[in-house]
Amino acid sequence: MPDPLRGRLLVSTPGLRDPHFDRSVVLLVDHDENGALGVILNRPSATPVADVLPSWQDLASDPPLVFAGGPVDGTAAICLGSTRPGVDTEAVRAVSPTLGVVDLDSDPALLAADVAYVRIFAGYAGWGAGQLDAEIEAGGWFVVDSLPGDAFTAAPGQLWRVVLRRQGGRLAFVATYPEDPGAN
Repeated sequence: MPDPLRGRLLVSTPGLRDPHFDRSVVLLVDHDENGALGVILNRPSATPVADVLPSWQDLASDPPLVFAGGPVDGTAAICLGSTRPGVDTEAVRAVSPTLGVVDLDSDPALLAADVAYVRIFAGYAGWGAGQLDAEIEAGGWFVVDSLPGDAFTAAPGQLWRVVLRRQGGRLAFVATYPEDPGAN
């Protein structure tokens, strides 16, 4: 079974009450009958990439920080890379035509022909078999197409609104939902 949602975005709905995912945008890097795995694209930490993976700092996209990829295993590092179309090697596993998961044990200098820049995530978002599908069915997530720049936006704090606005219609309206509806 192919990964039906791999490469797509999960955008949390205002009704999703899990604080780990409040106003989050998750890029799914795997999704099959066994579960799903993704990284939260809009949670930069205060830790510079240079402090934890100095050999990767020159390829780090702006802001050059490690991002909190999700609530599962904060010691696990996942690297996304902006790739030339169709790259799928031992060092880069394609997620979409121009996006891949990069093996951090690889030599960044040797990847320069295939990878333009990277973003590093500590931790990830994970779902067991059927769990994500149930959350989507219950209305916790909007599933939308990703654009090549979403994973590397220089303004991650705006990504939730930006992704919703570009959908048009009802989802564009959701982008105006206040952070605290009780403060209106």
